[in-house]
Amino acid sequence: MAKASPSVEITLPDSGADNRVVRISNPDRVYFPETGATKLDVAQYYLAVGPGIVNALWERPCMLHRFPKGLAGPKVHQKRLPQGAPDWVETVRLYFPRWGRTADELCVTELGAVIWAVQMSTVEFHPWNSRREDTEKPDEWRIDLDPGPECPFSTVQTVAGVVRELLDELGAVGYPKTSGGSGMHVYVRIPAEHGFQDVRRAAHAFAREVERRAPKLVTTAWWRKDRDPAQLFVDFNQNTRDHTIACAYSIRGVADGRVSTPITWEEAKDVDPRDFTMRTVPARFAEIGDLHADIDDHPFSIEPLLEWAERDERDGAETPPDEE
Repeated sequence: MAKASPSVEITLPDSGADNRVVRISNPDRVYFPETGATKLDVAQYYLAVGPGIVNALWERPCMLHRFPKGLAGPKVHQKRLPQGAPDWVETVRLYFPRWGRTADELCVTELGAVIWAVQMSTVEFHPWNSRREDTEKPDEWRIDLDPGPECPFSTVQTVAGVVRELLDELGAVGYPKTSGGSGMHVYVRIPAEHGFQDVRRAAHAFAREVERRAPKLVTTAWWRKDRDPAQLFVDFNQNTRDHTIACAYSIRGVADGRVSTPITWEEAKDVDPRDFTMRTVPARFAEIGDLHADIDDHPFSIEPLLEWAERDERDGAETPPDEE
């Protein structure tokens, strides 16, 4: 019988007088067979980017993507906080009308909660685009540049340039990041004044304008079967209630341990997402810090986008059905 790996205790920095300590069991369990990265490596990565991951998750309901046996085993999508959490790990209660149920989801307010989630085999963190104060009013507009299966990353970069140009015209400040997969995300802080339906309508209107400016490269077709696989889908639906994507600094559950990494607009022109992994991002973070650190300082009102939506709807544009 194989001997169990000893546990490792991690004392959290800047955790105050309480000296948060999280015990990592099975620290030598290999989570990423291709690179050999272990459960402890995952915890140490999140410690290294602590301020960035906490800023990305701060007070947001968060779904966890857990890999209890590493990437070689099944993935668990977990809304409810796993059992056994310390009393200092905070939650937010959400209601899901489709099932008539509630769930207490992780709500990060300190780095210790992130490390505890890693102890519970979490690799990816997928937060809502609203916060605990009012979970029904998003404060983050998410622009998801999702390439089709035959769409090269160069198209993602070109479309990102169109997105930046349009945001500049609107007076909005966009914060780009690699998706950790094949695409790119741009986040825009917005006042928490509208419900999910209006934020989604605004995001859809913006996506249609991107499509108008790059019609050969971009589609907003709702049904996958109607999309050209060589085009990029501007996925406005990521602004729907309970739709989540991996946050900034989240490791992705892919073989090379890639990270969804904040980048500058200049980097977006020639970035290679494969360069950003759990082994390389800590040094980058130590050098340049969190490129999304000041996102809260630049809120943008979506009213102009809602006017675009009304114009498009008057002209016959269809609004896809809501999903929850």
